[in-house]
Amino acid sequence: MKKTTSSLLLFGHDTIECAYYLRKTYGCALNFEQLAIDKEALRQVKHAEPKVIKLGSMEFLLQPYGSSSGFPFVITNPDYTIAFGEFNNPSFFVKFRSLALWREGAFSLHQRFMHWAEELGFEGFKPEGLSRVDFSFDYHLPFVDFDEDSFVSLSTKDTQYRKDGKVQTFKFGESDIVLRIYDKIAEIEEQSGKSWFFELWGVNENVWRIEWQARKDTLKRFGVRTFADLQDGQGDVLRYLAEEHTSLRNKNDDSNRSRWPLHPLWLDLQDQIKKLECQGVYREIDQQAILHERLMRISISMYGYLKRIAAVHCLQTGQPMITDAEAMSRLEKLIAKVHEPMTWKNDVTKRIDSIRLGKW
Repeated sequence: MKKTTSSLLLFGHDTIECAYYLRKTYGCALNFEQLAIDKEALRQVKHAEPKVIKLGSMEFLLQPYGSSSGFPFVITNPDYTIAFGEFNNPSFFVKFRSLALWREGAFSLHQRFMHWAEELGFEGFKPEGLSRVDFSFDYHLPFVDFDEDSFVSLSTKDTQYRKDGKVQTFKFGESDIVLRIYDKIAEIEEQSGKSWFFELWGVNENVWRIEWQARKDTLKRFGVRTFADLQDGQGDVLRYLAEEHTSLRNKNDDSNRSRWPLHPLWLDLQDQIKKLECQGVYREIDQQAILHERLMRISISMYGYLKRIAAVHCLQTGQPMITDAEAMSRLEKLIAKVHEPMTWKNDVTKRIDSIRLGKW
């Protein structure tokens, strides 16, 4: 069997969730009563679109629902999903979104959130509390020479996901510590659509992600409660996860799997973890390239529907075939029947706001 030749492309945080303990100061600019009225108005409208609101220096989409954990308000934009309430403790629960974390870095996003909260008239009365951090290592991996039996883990539960007979994901653990090793290219194409990673990697094939999801109890075990702790202590968390909790091995005849030699991929991973202090977090991401990629995806979808229009037209008329131009002409006539000039501008404006604020 060939030996894996791998190279690290990227390290960073893909998801972070954090509780914030903030209280209103005199002259707080956040009007909870008006937010409740706006939310209820949205809730009463069937298929309501979220409402664009501006709070302080940032714009958000106000959602017509609260959070499953009991926060009455949820607002979103491309950088944050923020759940909050006037009488909740913690008062704010924030999910830092993937694109913003890779573009800007965790600590910078945290500082920007705190500045925004202070701008609205809130002050902290207790340090923030990290409840989830996803650590991601993306490797260029031309071929995979390991399987589920190559892993030695403290996790008692493991799962595989296959497609067309090929394993795409190895998953270990649940709840407090979850490790996923998966084909990131397939995940982008089939689920997330995060094609902007191609620019960050510099490649567009054979990328596998090693990703740990660590929750509050594990983070606290290593003294990681705040963003300052995360900066200083994430190496300790990751050394435990990659050296004691789970490892990838080269199989041999030894009946004791823990004595199998470490796989070259895992040796490199452990070396990278030792150098975490030298990692940078700021990366340029081309927003126009993201929009172009989304536009291409929409075009591919519409092209599929155009073929369906051609097929239906042929069945209706008895013609054996029509050209793409004829199908486009048929589509234009159909659109002309449903087009409403009075609502076009309003609906397009809503979609501009939704896309600009992170909803597709």
